[in-house]
Amino acid sequence: MRFPALALAASALAFVNPVAAKPAKPDPVPPADTAWRILEDLTTEIGPRIAGSDREAAARDWAVARLKALGFSNPRIEPFTLRGFVRGAETARILAPYPQPLAITALGYSVPTPAGGIEAELVYFASLDALKAAPERSLKGKIAFIDHAMKANQDGSAYGPSGAVRRQGPRIASQKGALAVVIRSVGTDSHRNPHTGNTAFGDATPIPAGAVSLPDAEQIARIAAKGQPVRLALTLTGYPQDNMPSGNVLAELPGRDPGLPPVLVACHLDSWDLGTGAFDDAAGCAIVTAAALRAQQGGKPLRTIRVLWAGSEEIGVFGGAAYGQAHAGEPHALAMESDFGADRVYGLRTSFARTNPALRDRLVAALAPMGVVDYGADARGGADIGAIVEAQKLPVIDLMQDGTRYFDLHHTPDDTLDKVDRAQFEQNVAVWAATLKIVANEARPLAGAKQD
Repeated sequence: MRFPALALAASALAFVNPVAAKPAKPDPVPPADTAWRILEDLTTEIGPRIAGSDREAAARDWAVARLKALGFSNPRIEPFTLRGFVRGAETARILAPYPQPLAITALGYSVPTPAGGIEAELVYFASLDALKAAPERSLKGKIAFIDHAMKANQDGSAYGPSGAVRRQGPRIASQKGALAVVIRSVGTDSHRNPHTGNTAFGDATPIPAGAVSLPDAEQIARIAAKGQPVRLALTLTGYPQDNMPSGNVLAELPGRDPGLPPVLVACHLDSWDLGTGAFDDAAGCAIVTAAALRAQQGGKPLRTIRVLWAGSEEIGVFGGAAYGQAHAGEPHALAMESDFGADRVYGLRTSFARTNPALRDRLVAALAPMGVVDYGADARGGADIGAIVEAQKLPVIDLMQDGTRYFDLHHTPDDTLDKVDRAQFEQNVAVWAATLKIVANEARPLAGAKQD
């Protein structure tokens, strides 16, 4: 994305202190590009931020400094530890019947192959159900390959069933006796970029687990369809590691009435390490933070707005769980999260559509000019607010983002700043700011008479 020359000049002037002898004070009305600066600087100055790593730690320190500079109150880190994943060397190659290199990445919590890698017969399964139907121990000494089909859609609902291949496939392959498992990446692109992501083995024996790019998965399917035995060489040296440090970053914009429970807005600070985590989820952190600041224009809202930049979401929602545990006894008014990229908000869902229709109607009217329509009462919230929502049965608002291209980029090397459409990104900030302006100025309980 390119800045017009005048916009660059204006951005530079916004940071110039005209009185050199006095320190600059945070601007209570942020410039229009505050969100972009957060997004650009986080992905440029920190870059990939895999959970538990020194780069995630650097991101936490960066976040505290940035929130303080923007005028937030009490920016702080709430630390916790987790079982993380350390990435290593990753290679795969079909040896027979047609030698082919493959683009592969390890899944989170994969265990390493033996030194020098492994070579074994590859057994093709067209779906997760096909793997489930395989006889017990039938994969002993073999590598399972699990195919599937995921199609792009606006609301991202295909991720649930398609993502089961990654979440469950490695465990089932292990239970069938597989030496290792390779899956078709959970994604919708046609680039030769594998998609990483987390998996879990439960009580099954952990095995090496990787994902190949979609073009490579289709190549494997074509080769397997010819009916000849397929042999694969695989090296994955990443490994799980216990007691890795992480933490959540919190800060507030105090409201006029400190006795009212705050509105919680969340994102996650960590990212996978293949790209720079622009869509997932630096954009979310930039959106909610800039919107909270923009909601201060015209005067402080009645309620405090708390920003949560959660740690370690990708590897298992550790940050959201830690926040829910630490703050379960502290009242909250409402929770919202941005964690679905940076493309435009097209829909509104609220959990209080029936119990507080007047508030819902005000939101619908305010957001309609920005192209946002009412999708009813089925608000679900996001992963990082899930624990606190469940603990307190909080009202939730979902601002539904267009996910048509989200899974082209999700967990890939392509998750970088240049993929963000700046106009759509700005529409997110405007929609979030308008929403916060309304809910943070509501004195009555936001859920209305009772929770849906």
